[in-house]
Amino acid sequence: MSLLSTSSIVTTLRAAGCVFAEDEAELLIAAARDDAELAAMVEQRVSGLPIEHVVGWAEFHGLHIAVDPGVFVPRRRTSYLVDEAIALSRPGCVVVDLCCGSGALGVAVASAQEVELYSADVEPAAVRCARRNVEPLGGQVFEGDLFDPLPSGLRGRVDLLLSNVPYVPTDEVRLLPAEARLHEPLVTLDGGSDGLDVLRRVSAAAPGWLAPGGHVLVETSERQAPVAAAIFEGDGLAARITSSEELYATVVIAGKPCP
Repeated sequence: MSLLSTSSIVTTLRAAGCVFAEDEAELLIAAARDDAELAAMVEQRVSGLPIEHVVGWAEFHGLHIAVDPGVFVPRRRTSYLVDEAIALSRPGCVVVDLCCGSGALGVAVASAQEVELYSADVEPAAVRCARRNVEPLGGQVFEGDLFDPLPSGLRGRVDLLLSNVPYVPTDEVRLLPAEARLHEPLVTLDGGSDGLDVLRRVSAAAPGWLAPGGHVLVETSERQAPVAAAIFEGDGLAARITSSEELYATVVIAGKPCP
């Protein structure tokens, strides 16, 4: 029997400011192999380490996604982007997950539909983590900046380009919760002066990689969405904005016209 009671852990977590102390206590107890590990995990959480980094996984789109320390934690709202991607998918389609982090988006789509999956990220820690999630589904993960590491044979063949690029304006990064600011790479958060710098790079290159009728999907804030859509339109893609009030999520979907 554990020497650490659920109630004592909940009290400790609540005192540290954990809003969902009861749920997190259950996660920690289930993940720990013994009292010593449980005590260490509670201490890590109290110090501010994201609960996903403490237990080693995140729940995303009904899946358990491995998430290592220093890797971006997939957000619940981003499951809306996955839903939109699945609606556009078909068996055997080519899916590329750029800025993949843990690989959660591509894995979620591949778990719902048989696809040819490729993922890429510039962060070595993210690539190592993504391989644990992506490779069991037959996908491949590459390390490098955006499209640079992808096989050249994918040019003009990508049906779905999932690109959860950083979109927080530089001046607003300091306003993010400490869990994100202190424990996730800045490159996964900072989107430049207006938050759309990386999106612009994706948009400029996307037409050359998309198959005719292919789509790129990106998450933005509601405020940024019209500008993001205009960027895609300027690069020759037909863009539309869709949103979920329930998840407070906004997604821009840009398609390459068929000949």
